[in-house]
Amino acid sequence: MMDVLLGDVETRKAAESARPQDDPGETLARVAWGVVAEPGDGVAGAMIAQFGAVEALRYGLSDSGFELSERAVDEARRRWRPRAQPRAVSDALRGASEVGARLLLPGDDEWPSGLDDLGDHAPSLLWVRGDVAQLTRRERVSMVGARAATAYGDSIASELAGDLAASGTLIVSGGAYGIDGAAHRAALGAGGGTVAFLAGGVDRAYPAGHQQLFERIQTSGAMVSELPCGTAPTKWRFLARNRLIAALGMATVVVEAGWRSGSLNTAGHAAALGRPLGAVPGPVTSAASAGCHRLLREYDARCVTSTAEVRELLGIEIGASADSGEVRTDPDQLRLLDAMSARTARSSTELARISGLSEERVRSMLGMLSLDAQVQQQASGWRLGAG
Repeated sequence: MMDVLLGDVETRKAAESARPQDDPGETLARVAWGVVAEPGDGVAGAMIAQFGAVEALRYGLSDSGFELSERAVDEARRRWRPRAQPRAVSDALRGASEVGARLLLPGDDEWPSGLDDLGDHAPSLLWVRGDVAQLTRRERVSMVGARAATAYGDSIASELAGDLAASGTLIVSGGAYGIDGAAHRAALGAGGGTVAFLAGGVDRAYPAGHQQLFERIQTSGAMVSELPCGTAPTKWRFLARNRLIAALGMATVVVEAGWRSGSLNTAGHAAALGRPLGAVPGPVTSAASAGCHRLLREYDARCVTSTAEVRELLGIEIGASADSGEVRTDPDQLRLLDAMSARTARSSTELARISGLSEERVRSMLGMLSLDAQVQQQASGWRLGAG
């Protein structure tokens, strides 16, 4: 079966075109594994680690014995064989070629070594649209949170991601609505880099409402998936995708999350990998922050309220030394505070007009300033606080 799966002349030519520097058999075997096995399949990972992709595929589609539990191998073969179709492999290569997606394999210079920490659950390949060099940036933070984010969560995510990206830190997230989208947009708005891990193929914009965002990400960041082009996202694949978000980041920050949020799944992967974990606190009455409070209480997450505290998670010193007495102030914050009144509440649109800043930037800073009570929100807008 394996020879049939990899033996088509047209398919081998497509593999040679995608990876002219490599043995087409190895390339095809990796693509085939991406077709037949679901993300994070530990049995497939163990076989590939022991035999290499080509021989692992031979064993995986045969009846030969293997050093894992016989029951586990038999169950895995029943999952793989229905998908072992030659056309599926050629379609994966053709689909990637049509959208300009690059095939990235372990050992490539641009392969993110942090993913190898997943062991048998590490991806066997990645499909990338955009700048693959983003995956090996020196500083990387994963930022996730609720899809149904509040204005508070959007503001905090935008402020943190924008400030981090402006100073060269890669923002890693999942491309979803809510906190993910806010983090990606803020990183792009600051002229920084961002990576979106998708739960389907990189040719499928999901959610569809983020089509324009994904197009922007491709210009200065990267869209990444371990699934072949044309693959639809599913609930399970979103959960499997979360392990990649956690593994690529040097630290993971959860901005908003419900009690049973999928973001807690990402946080769990980060904790299992030994990555620093941070959570942004919210109002104790907010269901959107219940998951963050749970992380702080039960998972030993660090409380994160500023960019400086995210950098502490990364082990990066920020600003002047503690004994220098120097205080660093964001000039944009000064402009915003100058535009505000202690007596009259003003909308974010009016504040943007007065300060000369973008409304998106104003909203993100208002969220951070509200944390230490420098500003207060009222029904009619924002005014200076007592902080």
